[in-house]
Amino acid sequence: MTGSRLYLRPTAFVDAPFGHDGKVLRLAGGLCFFSAVEVIEVEAGRRIAQTLVAVEALDAFLGGLPGALAEQGRAFLARLIAPRAPLQLGARTIRLDQPQVMAILNMTPDSFSDGGRNADPASAALSATRMLEAGAALIDVGGESTRPGAAAVWEQDEIARVVPVIQLLAGAGAAISIDTRKAAVMAAALDAGAGLINDVSGLTYDKEAEALVAARGAPVVIMHHRGDPATMQQDPHYGDALIEVYDWLEDRVASAVAAGIDRTRIMVDPGVGFGKTLRHNLAVMNGLSLFHGLGCAILLGASRKRFIGALSNEAPAQERLGGSVAVVLTGAAQGVQMVRVHDAYETVQALRVWRGLRDEALSPV
Repeated sequence: MTGSRLYLRPTAFVDAPFGHDGKVLRLAGGLCFFSAVEVIEVEAGRRIAQTLVAVEALDAFLGGLPGALAEQGRAFLARLIAPRAPLQLGARTIRLDQPQVMAILNMTPDSFSDGGRNADPASAALSATRMLEAGAALIDVGGESTRPGAAAVWEQDEIARVVPVIQLLAGAGAAISIDTRKAAVMAAALDAGAGLINDVSGLTYDKEAEALVAARGAPVVIMHHRGDPATMQQDPHYGDALIEVYDWLEDRVASAVAAGIDRTRIMVDPGVGFGKTLRHNLAVMNGLSLFHGLGCAILLGASRKRFIGALSNEAPAQERLGGSVAVVLTGAAQGVQMVRVHDAYETVQALRVWRGLRDEALSPV
């Protein structure tokens, strides 16, 4: 077991903890409760053991492991169950003890699903207002497409696309995130009223990004990717996609914390569709609950992604609503704190039904 690592993936979810004292744990302070964990031992990048352990037997199981592995397991478990602090975006507070909706507003001519739809700041702000009225918690404004094959955009062009609409939305009191890889765009967006940075490169594209985020004290989303948008879907390979994505995010979170970014302000995104094949995406989706072990809130951005079309007779992006909602509910059932979506109204409705079922289950008889 020398050099091996332990991972705990919550599973065997139950509707409510009542009558299950000592047999279930609450996941990340949210609305999901799990009664077992899949204990995964990895050595040299390979899974060498997988054991399904009931929560009531977990302490004894960990106690029977060698000291270093037992310590890893207990630390991992502590991160799984620790509540996530709410996001503070200026005067707006977004609770993370329940699933929240981040609505997409692309100010781009070439995004894969809605490129060119928002031709000017006023019409874009109107679209955003409708998504907020539907129940979205915040608007994610982007000025550069990161679809597979997309070319980079000059930062000043990106700023010109996003700042006017951010100013309009901020003036109306909306919570806003900026979807960008560039420090200059991050700074301009924050100055215009954005409160959250959503970086698909995980703060790796621009060497100034980590320092800027730390200095400004803004919450940030660190997303996993492999390659850049122009090349990321050219035959990506993983030995174990779920574990490798976890390890990459763990390293990036550690780098961000070392740069002075408070861990409570970091969200992680496993990067569905970014440098991953269909099988890789499905492995990540099935194992989403593992990422709670990073001790950060999870953002899931899989709306209208290509893998949904691949599973539904190659349906085009505009015809992937049903699959997108299915993905959102899969995330909610594994405790994901935020989902990034194109279809705010339908997503909010689906999550309200999910929440209603959860509330009923959590109401003692």
